[in-house]
Amino acid sequence: MDDGAEHGAPREGVPGDRPGGGLDRRHFLGAAAAGTAGLALGLTAGCDGTPERNPGSTGPDPSGLAAERKRPGSPDWRLRSTGPPDAVQGYTDKVSVLPGEGFGLHVSTTAPGFRVSAYRVGWYGGAQARLVWRSGRVPGRRLRGPHLLPATRSVRADWPRTLAVATDGWPPGAYLLRLDADHGHQRYVPLIVRSPDTTGRTVLMHAVTTWQAYNRWGGYNLYTGGDGGYPTRSLAVSFDRPYDANGAEKFLVYERAVVVLAERLGLPLAYTTGVDVHLAPSALRGARAAISLGHDEYWTPQQRQHVTGARDAGTNLAFLGANACFRRVRLEPGPAGAHRTVVCYKTAYQDDPYFVAHRDQPTHDFREPPAAAPESALTGVFYEGYPTDAPYVVHNADHWLFAGTGARRGDSFDHLVGVEYDRVTPGAPTPAPLEIIAHSPLVCGGRSSHADSAYYTVPSGAGVFSSGTMRWVEGLMAGGPDDGRDHGMDARTAAFVTRTTENLLRAFAEGPAAQSRPAPRANVHQVYRV
Repeated sequence: MDDGAEHGAPREGVPGDRPGGGLDRRHFLGAAAAGTAGLALGLTAGCDGTPERNPGSTGPDPSGLAAERKRPGSPDWRLRSTGPPDAVQGYTDKVSVLPGEGFGLHVSTTAPGFRVSAYRVGWYGGAQARLVWRSGRVPGRRLRGPHLLPATRSVRADWPRTLAVATDGWPPGAYLLRLDADHGHQRYVPLIVRSPDTTGRTVLMHAVTTWQAYNRWGGYNLYTGGDGGYPTRSLAVSFDRPYDANGAEKFLVYERAVVVLAERLGLPLAYTTGVDVHLAPSALRGARAAISLGHDEYWTPQQRQHVTGARDAGTNLAFLGANACFRRVRLEPGPAGAHRTVVCYKTAYQDDPYFVAHRDQPTHDFREPPAAAPESALTGVFYEGYPTDAPYVVHNADHWLFAGTGARRGDSFDHLVGVEYDRVTPGAPTPAPLEIIAHSPLVCGGRSSHADSAYYTVPSGAGVFSSGTMRWVEGLMAGGPDDGRDHGMDARTAAFVTRTTENLLRAFAEGPAAQSRPAPRANVHQVYRV
């Protein structure tokens, strides 16, 4: 789902899935399933610093980023003026590249020329990004508008390549390509330079399919069509178009703060995307941990299989948002190459021509039949609803994740739960033993429920943490200059979320968490009195 309500965005409008969500929407789904501020930064209830030694490593940083982290940052990386939507906009022909691999950049602008600056996101002494490369001036031209494919109401730009960019000397990481047009307006284009090896590292898994699912460039996404309604939504969305708004909104809101924190801690890191994990199990081979960031809703079955396989081989998992691994999608080619189209028919899955011959591969919610596989079997929590706004309430204050936070049982942090949430749901497939460490009362659509943070382990020793709230990553920025969403979270919340996330990342970077941290204390039946 999304926090679109906080932006006034329309929501799905099928029966039981009305705008505003409420209990009707989640009841429909459940029934069908039967640092501180130093970062500067059943199934029917409810509805919608100083870098430290690399944990677990000896000798040089195995991620190869130690020298990069010592470089001076570039504090001017932020946009100053976006201007009108068509002022300058662009997209890449690859969602990720290996270091040294080239990519094409497709740009349209109303200015006579523009430049491109590639900023790698990190800590960099607080600057939070470093300028890695800058182009010369490139002649600009305004290109054609959106191209609509009637069969799936998919929108593409289909622009010619404006320039080829080499990435020689670019370290792995999350990049913001900033387009600076002659008339002073700017936009971002996101790009991941993925790591060639994940052994011994914490892998940040960027949710590019979810970025695209919500992208309304051209007036269509997987939620609404040109008339703003659900029935006219796209059934497939293309990477061959720019992102709307500032060009990188989902990354900036739900992912960047974790990148900055993990880099500040000096962890051995690797970077990848959900598409790359879909393509090969080796994308997570030997990883100490894999981190699903703040909004990671759209997964292919292959991605889920490969992440589950990594867990069962000893890779710790963290789900820092809510609503993760919720929609089942398929990847298809586009003009720029393979895997450029995200297909998700949702409630119209039977209209998908591919489904006729592949009855076990519907593109709708994982929890729905046919081929039902509720996300809770992996995440430990069950997506329940939207929208809500509630305090986050600590339940087991002595859990190792809360060490050093000063939190006591019953302590609460205003507005940290929202706008979507997960809960541990008795009756849904859930790994055991599982411990609920935060249990937050809320009201959604007029009905009472709870959001849960949960932790479990598996025989491989891997630990799995789910925050249960979509605002966890935003909480890292609460009370600071980058907290642009005005949820009301404060610096106290930022300190709590930051320390808890530091504990998580450091522990998970050491290897299978069951080998070094206390086992989960099964308490689901006690908490829910079932």
